[in-house]
Amino acid sequence: MNEHEEREKEKINEELILQALKEENIDLFREEFTELHPYDQAKVFMKLEKEERSKVYQYLSPEEMAGLFENLEVEEDEYEELLSEMNPSYVADMLSHMYADDAVDVLNELDKDQVVSYLTIMDDEAAQEIKELLHYEEYTAGSIMTTEFIAISANQTVRSAMYILKNEAPQAETIYYVYVIDEEKKLVGVISLRDLIVADDDTMISEIMNDRVVSVSVSEDQEEVARKMRDYNFLALPVVDFQNHLIGIITADDIMDVMDEEASDDYSKLAGLSDMDRMDRSPLGAARKRLPWLVILLFLGMLTASLIGRFEATLNQKAILAVFIPLIAGMAGNTGTQALAVAVRGIATGDLEKESKWKLIVREAGTGVITGATCGILVTFIVYFWQGDLFLGFLVGLSIFSTLVVATLAGSLVPLLMHKMKIDPAVASGPFITTINDIISILIYFGMATLFMGYLS
Repeated sequence: MNEHEEREKEKINEELILQALKEENIDLFREEFTELHPYDQAKVFMKLEKEERSKVYQYLSPEEMAGLFENLEVEEDEYEELLSEMNPSYVADMLSHMYADDAVDVLNELDKDQVVSYLTIMDDEAAQEIKELLHYEEYTAGSIMTTEFIAISANQTVRSAMYILKNEAPQAETIYYVYVIDEEKKLVGVISLRDLIVADDDTMISEIMNDRVVSVSVSEDQEEVARKMRDYNFLALPVVDFQNHLIGIITADDIMDVMDEEASDDYSKLAGLSDMDRMDRSPLGAARKRLPWLVILLFLGMLTASLIGRFEATLNQKAILAVFIPLIAGMAGNTGTQALAVAVRGIATGDLEKESKWKLIVREAGTGVITGATCGILVTFIVYFWQGDLFLGFLVGLSIFSTLVVATLAGSLVPLLMHKMKIDPAVASGPFITTINDIISILIYFGMATLFMGYLS
């Protein structure tokens, strides 16, 4: 089935679902809706009006609604709005059927009073699991882990381990890795489902398990966890406390969400925005997020303007110098942003941890020299043939060379210094580094012009 046919089928399904809701035909609705993947269910659900959604709550059980809710992609404040449409006991039952980590993601967007209210009427076992996860700091391994995992003992046979696996598999988030613990519930090994299947039934788990387990601390930053899972190509990672007790696992689907969240966060900061996870629905909301950086950049821009004003005497003597201000400032901003992107990406991916930071600085300095020399020589000849003034061309070319070298170094050094000071390097955003390099380029250009004014014809 090609893409066009798939879209047509989706459109027909949506029409049938809407028709069933309009006619209050529960059988037709369930027949069409429950055949969809939970992700597709969530997409259809978010297109419905409030009145139509209220019928969905009647037609689907809390368990069926749980799968849909785990796949919702909504604004943070929309969770509260959607939950308010449901009966509180329905919500509590639905949250009980969700994986604990997904339920925590929803509850984290609610007021504390609402959270307590839902936990009070929720199933005791599910409520206890969720309470434990709610205590962990946001953006750490503990906040994204799930407690639905399978653990076995090292001193049991494969036969007994398979019995545990079959019984607990329906509740577990993943069964591809089975973790081995000792009497104190400390993580001592891991075994894959494949190894369990091919092993002899009477083989002891201790004989076939891998005792070199890669794990993460419960307090480890989620970005570090994502990096480790990427490096090892795991489907899941065990989470341990400071005494190496196994307390949860982090699965690949959660890490994909983290990577998407971190990439969106870094990109928004590079663009000079505070948050760009979702498209703003109102001009006021978009303006509120963009204004803080724009106001800062406005004052930095005023500083650039005042610097040019200080060189008014130089401009009065040689007005043609003003023509090249945008060229030099623009080139400095461009090369600075390129170096910034390389440094921020290296920090984000962990590549800079594997090589010396001095190596990056030397490489970027060399890049600045080569690009600066090339552009400087090129612009020298262009200005000479255009204006017929060789020294003017030399002045502009030398300024281009100097600013490109300095701007490249600034673009790589600023994020490295921020990272050293435990500040998110992505805040050294494109607009910010561009404005800083504008100031540097103006100082270099007019400083040289003032110094060599006597040589200009």
